[in-house]
Amino acid sequence: MAASPQTVACLLACLLQQEPDVRGKKFCTTIDTLTRREPDSMLAAVFSSRHTVYPDSEKGLIEGISSVLNKRKEDEKSPAELTRTDIIKCIQSERVKFRGVSLSGLDLSKLDLSFVDFSFACLKNVFFSRANLQCAKFRDVDAVGSNFHNATLRECEFTGANLRGALLVGANLQSANLQGKYFPSFYNASLIDCSFCGADLRSAHLQSADLTDANLEGANLEGANLKGAKLSNANLKGANLQRAYLRHVNLRGTQLEGAKLDGANLLGAIR
Repeated sequence: MAASPQTVACLLACLLQQEPDVRGKKFCTTIDTLTRREPDSMLAAVFSSRHTVYPDSEKGLIEGISSVLNKRKEDEKSPAELTRTDIIKCIQSERVKFRGVSLSGLDLSKLDLSFVDFSFACLKNVFFSRANLQCAKFRDVDAVGSNFHNATLRECEFTGANLRGALLVGANLQSANLQGKYFPSFYNASLIDCSFCGADLRSAHLQSADLTDANLEGANLEGANLKGAKLSNANLKGANLQRAYLRHVNLRGTQLEGAKLDGANLLGAIR
């Protein structure tokens, strides 16, 4: 169990007396040791000179250190590095990039985020509902649990993206690119009524995904894993499903006219 900031503060207060005496042994250290050995530690934060502590008052020392530790603890709980307001200010400029930035949990609904580069960003549980994300880049993003309800995702790049559990109901992913070194993951994602017209979904992980009423006309799903997916009433006209894994897939009412199914595994599929 981790010690509370108050407990740590008391321990530090004892150790930082002018003559700290613990069981007959005296201890001393330097500011350099506290701040340079582990620059990202709580100790370094306390003695970095960015915060004020009061060594002349035992109570003040404890309260000063405690307040610093509490502030650092609160900062660590905040997952997003930017606010919605920050994002709105940024998108006024051209060629906006949020590469590698953590935006977890932000509400970015209804914003015009077209052409924005989110590559390598942490987008867990971000609310993109009704946002315009045309031509945005989501290369290698972690977008687990994000909400893309009715978002425009045409011509987006999702190379290596993880969209596990994401909600894409009514989203338009026409001509989206989900290819790359790492296969895109839509495991257990809600993709009801999504538009994937002409999208490149080769080798995509779509296990247990709900694609009910989805439009996949002309999509390339070669080698995709659709085990247990729901494709009832989906449009797969002219889609490439060669060597796709379709075991136990629900194909009731699915339109498959002109679809390529050479080498596809349809064992246990529901028709």
